[in-house]
Amino acid sequence: MPEATIAELAKQLPALRLMNTYGSTEANSPATQLPSDLTAQRPDSVGFALPCADLIVVDAEGRELPPGEAGEIWIRGPMVVPGYWANPQATRDAFTAGFWHSGDIGSIDAQGYVRVFDRIKDMINRGGYKIFSVEVENVLSEHPGVLESAIIGRPCPVLGERVHAFVSRLDDQLDAAALREFCSARLADYKVPETFTLLDGPLPRNANGKLLKRTLREQVPQIGS
Repeated sequence: MPEATIAELAKQLPALRLMNTYGSTEANSPATQLPSDLTAQRPDSVGFALPCADLIVVDAEGRELPPGEAGEIWIRGPMVVPGYWANPQATRDAFTAGFWHSGDIGSIDAQGYVRVFDRIKDMINRGGYKIFSVEVENVLSEHPGVLESAIIGRPCPVLGERVHAFVSRLDDQLDAAALREFCSARLADYKVPETFTLLDGPLPRNANGKLLKRTLREQVPQIGS
């Protein structure tokens, strides 16, 4: 959950107990949970691994990384599915020693706090600089005129990708220049969206409410267009 959303919910509903969790369809249930009394202190974390869950963070070769380093999160436990139905190749590709490869980039620090940065496929590579789309989306969520946003890599023949933002706005007077200035004050320059698509309606989602970045990628304007 974006930090700005946590703060606004706490403001509007002070009696509400918020607990950030992290899981997946393949894990059947949350694999981590952040105790409600720590939500305000650690809004960047999805909590600790639950007693039945075993989480590790690995590099591209599947080697477990030291605490605090970012890599792919792997999950193992009795709640994780044994494989994909009638698809042995997908099962072989997604499981190692009982661990399911989540496809998420994250880290686990020395105290056991789990952080989730992005989907591997959503991370942007701008001239060798890795940009987590969630980080930029969280910053945009802090703007009072933004309802929601989605950050997409815009193909570039020189840098590989550039940062493009789809923004659903609450204020139809809000323009790209104002949003770029807002991001520039909060992000490193290479993370600031260079181009924007401003929408006055919601972003596309599937029946489960999941944002359809694949659909948005098809709408990203090409360089020079």
